[in-house]
Amino acid sequence: MVSAELLYCGIFVAAILFFFFTFDHNCIMCGIFAYLNFHVEKDRRYILEVLFNGLRRLEYRGYDSAGISIDSSCGSLSSTNIPPPLVFRQEGNIDSLVKSVYNEVAVLNLNLEESFSTHAGIAHTRWATHGEPSQRNSHPQTSDSGNEFLVVHNGVITNSEVLKETLLRHGFVFESDTDTEVIPKLAKFIFDNSKEEGDKRVTFSQVVIEVLRHLEGTYALIFKSRHYPNELVACKRGSPLVLGVKELKDESRATSFKEVKFLRSNGQPKELFLSSDPNTLVEHTKKVLMVEDGEVVHLKDGSASIFKFDNTKSKSGGTLTRPASVERALSVLEMEVEQINKGKYEHYMQKEIHEQPESLKTTMRGRLLRGGSCKAKGVLLGGLKDYLKKIRRSRRIVFVGCGTSYNAALAARPIVEELSGIPVTMEVASDLLDRQGPIYREDTAVFVSQSGETADTLQALEYALENDALCVGITNTVGSAIARNTHCGVHINAGCEIGVASTKAYTSQIVVMAMVALAIGDDTISSRARREAIIDGLFDLPSKVKEVLKLDQEMKDLAQLLINEQSLLVFGRGYNYATALEGALKVKEVALMHSEGILAGEMKHGPLALVDENLPIVVIATRDGCFSKQQSVIQQLHARKGRLIVICTKGDAACVSVGGSCRVIEVPRVEDCLQPVINVVPLQLLAYHLTVLRGYNVDQPRNLAKSVTTH
Repeated sequence: MVSAELLYCGIFVAAILFFFFTFDHNCIMCGIFAYLNFHVEKDRRYILEVLFNGLRRLEYRGYDSAGISIDSSCGSLSSTNIPPPLVFRQEGNIDSLVKSVYNEVAVLNLNLEESFSTHAGIAHTRWATHGEPSQRNSHPQTSDSGNEFLVVHNGVITNSEVLKETLLRHGFVFESDTDTEVIPKLAKFIFDNSKEEGDKRVTFSQVVIEVLRHLEGTYALIFKSRHYPNELVACKRGSPLVLGVKELKDESRATSFKEVKFLRSNGQPKELFLSSDPNTLVEHTKKVLMVEDGEVVHLKDGSASIFKFDNTKSKSGGTLTRPASVERALSVLEMEVEQINKGKYEHYMQKEIHEQPESLKTTMRGRLLRGGSCKAKGVLLGGLKDYLKKIRRSRRIVFVGCGTSYNAALAARPIVEELSGIPVTMEVASDLLDRQGPIYREDTAVFVSQSGETADTLQALEYALENDALCVGITNTVGSAIARNTHCGVHINAGCEIGVASTKAYTSQIVVMAMVALAIGDDTISSRARREAIIDGLFDLPSKVKEVLKLDQEMKDLAQLLINEQSLLVFGRGYNYATALEGALKVKEVALMHSEGILAGEMKHGPLALVDENLPIVVIATRDGCFSKQQSVIQQLHARKGRLIVICTKGDAACVSVGGSCRVIEVPRVEDCLQPVINVVPLQLLAYHLTVLRGYNVDQPRNLAKSVTTH
């Protein structure tokens, strides 16, 4: 059973806010985009700009090259001499691609004003995994010099070498080093064979489905072919894919896709979009369909036929099989264009840091009960309420995540243990899989992810399900794989996050997990006063974050002092060990400075050897159960002439600054379990300003991508 709260924000509304994940670094992610106008006159210039803008919306994911494919001319659908599609590929950024395309268009003497009533174009941003960044390794990858089949791909084909050897034996010539090139060549091989066998009515989707039978690995794919003009076929396994529909004539009837009905009753002019991310679609349409694993979407004649791929069925009587179509309902994006624009801010990361007071309000809205004369204070998590008794009976709770999501879970671990009385263990998803660590049916496994699509976390989820554990999802993406495949869960409602370095999703994750702890411990009378204090603290938290954001200029001044440093250490303990890890992660992610988060209790077991008068050290020493121990750490670092920057509670400057030798950053005090939300904000601001001052790209740091959906 899948949580209603996790999957839906209303009966027909999917609040798909940002497609994929708090910065969890297991691999790289590409972006794919397609635009098909059906019975809507659009000139070539407009089509190109739609494709380019789609790619620009995908830039945040990280990439090193890009490419597009469009038709060379309108041609005749009945003609057997349809000109091959044009393919443009370029190493570098989108602007380089745009310049290259328009230069080639001029050389080819293409008319940018030529109008197309129906046209299908595809586009791609690539992050190199197989083969260096180069024009020949960029997508779309092609089947041959005639571009009979073209493919854009997000993911990794793990058996590409085996397929390549087979295709080489059949005379195919490979021009790239990519794992993707086998796909269009395999499509051509299957298409040619079907024609030789007399199957003259083979459809585009049948060819693609036969290709899928041979592929292993993860993928989101979009196919274009000169044999099937004005058609596109898309499919996915593991990597994200969304279909957008813009109908140019409103219809009162319910919208769903079923092959026959859709073709016969809805021939209206429309624009269809395919993308790795719904953010790219919101400026065009809010009607979307989340493509699920194993589904094949065939766009033809203004319809979208959806087939469920079954790997067990192959050719029947020498012809390619055609599975039955399935019916899927469209959802509505609860998102505005303004959410994916920078507004008054220079960068997305800056915008998202300053959005945190509002994002936290949204995370808590409708979930906190203030109490009163008749009702106690409490939390209401609809996605968990039917499973709370089972969670309370758990042998242990296992948090699973990567990167920032792991740090958020680590920050919440103490309060979950305190209020639930259940042992909590932490697992990095990739390490759990490598070790095949024990997961028991009496365990509750909590999978924390902003996007809900990270490959390692999804594999860990499959592993936990195989071991019959209760699986809980905490994600920012309604309809994501984690949302669909866990038994229950909570949506963090942090809103769209585009900057690679996660900020507001991290703080919202901590708050959600604190609310989960409150819900689990709600049946314990002895902790009632503690729970009510935390709930009061949650109500006040947005205003406290707003207060700490006033440190912006102070953190910019500090960044100016650290601009030429090569390393930074961050010491924390208790609730704020996670803050130390996350603060250090932010600095290394975007400022490209070596930084290390260290458990302060381990200082004497190695890290103390690094301390001298030159190395900047941040110590988090706000008021909690570890405050006196952190005072001792500060004393010891000062004795070794450490260059200290101390984050402390307002009014405690004299307590932490030994002889006034430390630079002190004062933050407001909240409940100890919520203090990590406050304490991480100055470190986010520091990382942001360091990056800007050092001249690096804040939103697209070197070698990193926002989302991680392959290994």
